[in-house]
Amino acid sequence: MYARIIGTGSYLPGNPVSNNDLAARGIDTNDEWIVTRTGIRNRHLASPGTTSSELGLIAAQKALEMAGVAAADLDLIVVATSTPDFIFPSTACLIQAKLGNKGAAAFDVQAVCAGFTYALGIAEKFIASGSHRKALVIGAEVFSRILDWNDRGTCVLFGDGAGAVVLEASDRPGILATAMHADGSQSGILNVPGQICAGQIVGDPFLRMDGQSVFKFAVRVLADIAEEVCQIAGLGTAEVDWLIPHQANVRIIEATGRKLGIDRGKVIVTVDRHGNTSAASVPLALDEAVRDGRIQSGQNVLVEGVGGGFTWGAALLKF
Repeated sequence: MYARIIGTGSYLPGNPVSNNDLAARGIDTNDEWIVTRTGIRNRHLASPGTTSSELGLIAAQKALEMAGVAAADLDLIVVATSTPDFIFPSTACLIQAKLGNKGAAAFDVQAVCAGFTYALGIAEKFIASGSHRKALVIGAEVFSRILDWNDRGTCVLFGDGAGAVVLEASDRPGILATAMHADGSQSGILNVPGQICAGQIVGDPFLRMDGQSVFKFAVRVLADIAEEVCQIAGLGTAEVDWLIPHQANVRIIEATGRKLGIDRGKVIVTVDRHGNTSAASVPLALDEAVRDGRIQSGQNVLVEGVGGGFTWGAALLKF
């Protein structure tokens, strides 16, 4: 038994917020500084009170509509998020209720920017085991809630959004290979080192990052895991029709493509329009490329992500 993606969906809240908009809000930055270093021109920021489950719900509904699947027919819902609505219940359970589904297994996965690839790999294994037949996998984030807006090195990089896919059991391979890894010894280079204890914030509640260390680590592991999933599937990187890496920084994306020897025209880039949306970035880019017709039936698509933890994961898909 195999799992195939039969529907995709995505959602970005509100209007685009440009680099100049951020500068006008008093952040010590400018468009040239941000674009030169990251390739980011815009991001979307959820309005106060808007939650990850609300963003994820809209992306899920679009994916279900494309798939022609009723929410009631889902038997698995996995949500990748680092910004859940609550400590518990899970964001997956909240989206399940909003969809009107009862009875499907529902849980969250926390692997930060690699979260969607982790969630996709987990759902694929549920289906491959024969225990489940229709799964909804969502990446949803409101990263704007954990940003220090006085830290121009981080606040200009991130945005809010959600993406989703519907998986269905099939006798034809749709997910050719998956891989997931982590190295907790690298947790200090990208983290939110705070928590809530007895109703009080303990530690630092904002995202902190060592940009240079993250860049070097990300390029290395993204290239390694891309080669790993291709090897598992018995394909060469030259047989990859489209590469969809985590949309964090155009320099990381381009460096990864070069290291793999994949032509720039085969790399899907959306980071300029929505910034780093963490677990939502890969499904956002995937949905765009499916809907605009770049991804065609029979093509091989490699998706991969890397994030705080440090975590990294990839999947090689056959459409």
